[in-house]
Amino acid sequence: MKNIQPFHLAFPVDNLEAARKFYTEILQCPTGRSSEHWIDFNLFGHQIVAHLAPEEAGKTRTNQVDGDHVPVKHFGVILEWQQWEALAERLESLNIEFIIQPHIRFKGEVGEQATMFFLDPSGNALEFKSFKTMDQIFAH
Repeated sequence: MKNIQPFHLAFPVDNLEAARKFYTEILQCPTGRSSEHWIDFNLFGHQIVAHLAPEEAGKTRTNQVDGDHVPVKHFGVILEWQQWEALAERLESLNIEFIIQPHIRFKGEVGEQATMFFLDPSGNALEFKSFKTMDQIFAH
């Protein structure tokens, strides 16, 4: 894969301090600029911004995907396989409640991938995944 540019994503939260604690302590994201209404985080080299908007936080619905109820609105990062395994182990050791437990999809097939879903304190769904072979991200 060629060099990928960092993305920017803004999302609503209902409590900035709870968001700060989760993203810095649980996901180990360094912070950038902030105000009383928002906080920048570095999520594996990508800029995500938690905006205080309690009326918009935590609203999601799910769709069936391979037998799982996947939150329609979600975000995350595709990690290297070993990074994904280390993050899954770390989250399990911190007793994070998963929406979808860490597991492998399409084992031994084209597009084999590891995935897991969990919520931040405001109910935003996050998915972290990895591909056994990174050049198969868009394979079908």
